[in-house]
Amino acid sequence: MTASPDLRNVRTAAPELLRSVFRQHAAGVAVITAAGARPAGFTATSLNSVAAEPPLVSFGVGTSSSSWPVVEEAEHVGVHILGEDQQELAATFARSGADRFGPSTDWRSGPEGVPLLGGVVAWLVCRVVARIPAGDHRIVIAEVVAGDPSEGGRPLVYHQGRFTALRD
Repeated sequence: MTASPDLRNVRTAAPELLRSVFRQHAAGVAVITAAGARPAGFTATSLNSVAAEPPLVSFGVGTSSSSWPVVEEAEHVGVHILGEDQQELAATFARSGADRFGPSTDWRSGPEGVPLLGGVVAWLVCRVVARIPAGDHRIVIAEVVAGDPSEGGRPLVYHQGRFTALRD
């Protein structure tokens, strides 16, 4: 099914319009982590590569999320690319009130004290360089300082409101 150019179906801008359109957009799934009094983390589909020189990434985080106070103060964050078999991990880090770093989560302290998740497709540790206000979110820009792409594998994707795998 494709969108019709029929202007009779045009809706005015609203949060639900944005959500409806972006349900059609497939996005890779990442988990962002940060160290604080307790480790914090959340599932993100807004991860982007910003620049190669210097190596920069960006992601959005809601200011009402439980992770925001830790990310707001963190000097470094962890960026984890999830594999297609990590739907439960993605759901845990997306669920409000979940024990994200409990016994069922494989993690350790990595460079700069950043919580690193085990078994992911790839990970980065990044130094936060900017937090830019954007509505009810902040866009975080961070410079890569360390990482490991060696796990490899097929990425987890978010589409139509659910976690899924790529199809060949």
